[in-house]
Amino acid sequence: MDEISGLLGTMGRVRSDTLSSDATQSTASKLALRHRLNQLMTCVDDLDPKTELHQKMVKTLDSAFLSCAKRANKPKKDNFRLHMVTWNVATADPPDDVASLLHLNSPKTPDLYVIGLQEVYSGPVRFVSDMIFDDPWSQLFISTLAPLNYIKVSSIRMQGLLLLFFSKLEHVPFIRDIQATYTRTGIFGYWGNKGGVSVRLSFYGHMLCFLNCHLAAHMKYANERMDEFEHIMDTQTFDCKKAPRIIDHRLVFWFGDLNFRIQDHGMHFVRSCINNQTYNLLWSHDQLIMLKKKKQLLQEFEEGPLDFQPTYKFDLNSDTYDSRFYTEWFGFNGKKRKPAWTDRILWRVRPKSQPNDEQDENDVKEKKQQKEEEEYPLKVRQDLYTSNMEFRISDHKPVIGIFTLELTKMHQTPLVSLHAEGDWSADIDSIVLYNPLQPFPSSTWDWIGLYKVGFSSVSDYITYTWVKDDEVAFNNEMMQVFMGKEEIPVRGGECVLCYYSSNLRCIIGISEPFKVQESKVAVAEGLFPERINGLDRIARSEDF
Repeated sequence: MDEISGLLGTMGRVRSDTLSSDATQSTASKLALRHRLNQLMTCVDDLDPKTELHQKMVKTLDSAFLSCAKRANKPKKDNFRLHMVTWNVATADPPDDVASLLHLNSPKTPDLYVIGLQEVYSGPVRFVSDMIFDDPWSQLFISTLAPLNYIKVSSIRMQGLLLLFFSKLEHVPFIRDIQATYTRTGIFGYWGNKGGVSVRLSFYGHMLCFLNCHLAAHMKYANERMDEFEHIMDTQTFDCKKAPRIIDHRLVFWFGDLNFRIQDHGMHFVRSCINNQTYNLLWSHDQLIMLKKKKQLLQEFEEGPLDFQPTYKFDLNSDTYDSRFYTEWFGFNGKKRKPAWTDRILWRVRPKSQPNDEQDENDVKEKKQQKEEEEYPLKVRQDLYTSNMEFRISDHKPVIGIFTLELTKMHQTPLVSLHAEGDWSADIDSIVLYNPLQPFPSSTWDWIGLYKVGFSSVSDYITYTWVKDDEVAFNNEMMQVFMGKEEIPVRGGECVLCYYSSNLRCIIGISEPFKVQESKVAVAEGLFPERINGLDRIARSEDF
């Protein structure tokens, strides 16, 4: 190898003597490399293939070609924008407009929205109705985002805790293995006024988990809050071999009304720092920051600087911090509540696996993880961490976190392709053609839904049909199913088809938008819905 290095070094010096000072630039470097390779080819012609130097040169070149090939075939990285909101809404009804909360006027549109609410009103009558229909808060976010081509992928509610996950339609076929769960921590774990709700999923193959918590209140219960968090992390499990626990996920977001307070500092000093915007003087006495110095689990979580004023506690319908006296539970020491950063957003990228000398099952799993992390890297950058002061319906202000997820996609194509065959209208039965592009666990419970463009969630279909069978083979065979004309809208409109996998709990294929034609029969006979309703009203009036 020394002979080769010396040979190549000599050739390099021949070229470098003639280079100007800008030889370090990319173009000059490439020219230099090409010249050296030409000289190398001349030397190869003179080499005896039986010599040791020839064999060494072959191995060196093979290694160089392999490195170039790996570099050329390395998948490119993509950036995805994530917009997160956490807000304790204090049982208030939703406002009329949340455009500023979602930054709808921003030139940069998010790929994903994750919204975590606490203290959503859950009185007995409202809670029962919310189990059947979407609650008013969910309705507001759905009606706001659906026209912008965002789909509600998943949601979970536990009394006052609500977690919503929205995605742009283009990403939906690559969001798989969706599961949601909850943990109660109120009244010794029997009551859901406190606790955590989570949604976990695979996003282009990367395991993500979002945990929305409402932890124990009051200044003196910092350790209890930590105990509750650890209990939630330990007990929440998922039916997923790759990431059965929250901590196993590649990326975890922990957010909500975590209820950590600013201790030791007096009211006057805290309010003075807020008025002067010297928030950094309060950080060292923030309970969560203090606990991070002691708890290993918390040290794995990152948080942006708290460069916004504390989000709790405000008088309702104002921007004034708590002006009333209150009675602490069991303390009876009347005083105003000190402002605090109770509402937070943190994240954790799974630490890289450490090498282990012992060969066991866990070591094999860790090596797989390490290889995956090298081939498909994932990085998180926080672009914004702030509060929104314009909303006054609660004693908390909402907190917004905007992130860029830089990752290499593990999946580039959907699992199923499908499209509408021929003309579609309510006058004839229609044909759906679909074709599996990759193997997946199909089922007789899989179905294909017809949706209007701008649909809001998986359940927002016009009609659906079951797939052909549960033996969906991975081949080039195009399969077809029929949709009955009775369920196709007579008015027509722009629609899409979606393939839903019951085993993967998600949509795994979406067609291109297509036009459903207006029913010619309905036009001829005047049988549009508004006409039919009018005839019904006339008939009923004649009966009386």
